[in-house]
Amino acid sequence: MNNNNLYSRLLEYTEKFKKALDIERKAEILKTMDEIKKLTGLEREKRGRAILNLKGSFAGREIGGFYLVKFGRRKEIDTEISTGDEVLLSKGNPLKSSLTATVAELTSRSITLAFSDIPPNWVFDSNIRIDLYVNDITFKRIEKTLDHLFHIKDQRTLHLISIILGSTVPKKTTKAKIEDFYDKQLNEFQKDAVRLAVGAEDVFLIHGPPGTGKTRTITEIILQEVMRGNKVIATAESNTAVDNILENLMKSNTNVKLVRLGHPARVSKELIESTLAYKLEQDNFYKKAQELREQAMKLIEKRDSFRKPTPQWRRGLDDKMILKLAKKGKGIRGLSPRNISSMANWIKTNRKIQELFDEIDYMEEIALKSVLDKSMVVVSTNSSVGIDYMDDLKFDVAVIDEGSQATEPSCLIPLVKSRKLIMSGDHKQLPPTIISEEAKPILSKTLFERLMDLKNSTLLRVQYRMNERIMEFPNKTFYNGMLIAHESVKNITLKDLDFDSLGVKNKILEDILKPENVLVFIDTSKCLNNLEEHRLDSTSKFNRLEASIVSLIVEKFIDKGMKKVDMGIITPYNDQVDLIKRMLQSENLQVSSVDGFQGKEKELIIVSLVRSNKEFELGFLEDIRRLNVSITRAKRKLVVIANSITISDNEFYLKLVQHFKEKGLYVDATYLKDLIDERLDSIQTV
Repeated sequence: MNNNNLYSRLLEYTEKFKKALDIERKAEILKTMDEIKKLTGLEREKRGRAILNLKGSFAGREIGGFYLVKFGRRKEIDTEISTGDEVLLSKGNPLKSSLTATVAELTSRSITLAFSDIPPNWVFDSNIRIDLYVNDITFKRIEKTLDHLFHIKDQRTLHLISIILGSTVPKKTTKAKIEDFYDKQLNEFQKDAVRLAVGAEDVFLIHGPPGTGKTRTITEIILQEVMRGNKVIATAESNTAVDNILENLMKSNTNVKLVRLGHPARVSKELIESTLAYKLEQDNFYKKAQELREQAMKLIEKRDSFRKPTPQWRRGLDDKMILKLAKKGKGIRGLSPRNISSMANWIKTNRKIQELFDEIDYMEEIALKSVLDKSMVVVSTNSSVGIDYMDDLKFDVAVIDEGSQATEPSCLIPLVKSRKLIMSGDHKQLPPTIISEEAKPILSKTLFERLMDLKNSTLLRVQYRMNERIMEFPNKTFYNGMLIAHESVKNITLKDLDFDSLGVKNKILEDILKPENVLVFIDTSKCLNNLEEHRLDSTSKFNRLEASIVSLIVEKFIDKGMKKVDMGIITPYNDQVDLIKRMLQSENLQVSSVDGFQGKEKELIIVSLVRSNKEFELGFLEDIRRLNVSITRAKRKLVVIANSITISDNEFYLKLVQHFKEKGLYVDATYLKDLIDERLDSIQTV
């Protein structure tokens, strides 16, 4: 860059993020390793972050050449480890191992891992332990991107960088003329967002509150950009969000040429044919490369039967001299002719192997370039865009979904390959999760939130998820009352699912379950045994009383015919997640932290806020976006359990309690005392 002022800003910008990322990386590693050191394998397994006593068996090869090993055991597996996670394998002591793999599949009694290289023989022994691990690849790719900022030549990409640095403001957008929309069901707010985004010259943001169809809207934007001849990189922070974009594109029936980057294990199996790995395997050059690879593997076996010319055996001889002596059938310096001949055979075979691998690399590169060049849309996580083979690929437009859940440097990975940026997200929901308190001020303020201040944005206003009464409080509190409930969801209740609470003996419990009581607040403030607790080895919190109430009403909902898959339990604290899971012991019932539920929805949501103390401490409940995420997951019914006195010391939660009293069913938990006392006694030993 020639502009000294711009260069100075860029230097300050990159150094700020490099420092914060390094702190966060160390914090993640420290947290993982510290927990592994402090907790026994059994304790870590109880928290869902390890699986013990496994035995591996070879399960074949996967698309992309990965080696699959299936690990199983008789005891059922209950874990937070999920498909796509990176894990650490060991023979019982993870601190002495460096072997990592990616989770390809998970069942109730097995976990299948994908290895990039042939795994060592010990993974097929008994008593294998698997631990959830830290993925360092994203940090490295972000660092590479930050360094790349200094070498950008494309003027339009430089213009984007100037906007990011605050040196330039975005150009005012004008609506593009769009005669025909691919998605005929878009509402007028969504159509306007598409027109504005396509008409923008540099930057445009779509603010999509819960249930307003932001992914559907950006799918239309992608298709409209492609129709104009533009090559698009479409990304999101999570694999789930990326799969949602991909699925929408495939349902559009436009036959747009697209490809999905990333490890096949991290891609939904229904979408596997869109992956780069799958498409490569259909390419003739790639097929030929794999044939040559098989030849190379056989030659490696043959080569390894000869004496490897290590320094110990060479005795100062170079390759040329070894080959010359072998040709004459001579020995030298205490080396027999037989050893010389064996080393010569090793050298000749190794040269053939190198020639084959050079040819393999050439053919795979041609195949890779062919697939990527033909694809008008490349779909990927932000991180996977930073993979080496993408270095020279350029795009006209970068479309980033989940913009408010990704750190700013993560969004730079697709941005630096593009000339125009379109982002969608909701900065009124949770920011990215940052472990380090020192790095949080820098990394938790997202690029999406910063760019929203520039006003090149629009709000999607019609929501298609929740009953209007569930929408009312978050709408008034977070979205200035701008949201509109679509007629199709405005008055939906559990009654539409043929659920009825009639026949429940306890009148209060019957009222809690009633479909017409869409909003329910269960107040524990008058209960004697309502205080939160924490384990000595944990910074998390749990609340036995709230867990007992959760288990009581969940069991009653199930007794009355509610399907487990239609219910979700959300709580801000992992130890409360753990306690509720152990009390309910149900496979098909989702119990998760707020972070784990972002982007999901259920017919019925039960929220346990946990905090109950005389000091009125709320901890990270003070980030009110957590509550916004929690309550906007519910479609037909929302139940919140909390100590109203503790939380009402905060003005926001005071308004929440008042809203439930005025618009919903307010229940004093002491009326449930007889039903929950027995449960409380039982969890003393859970």
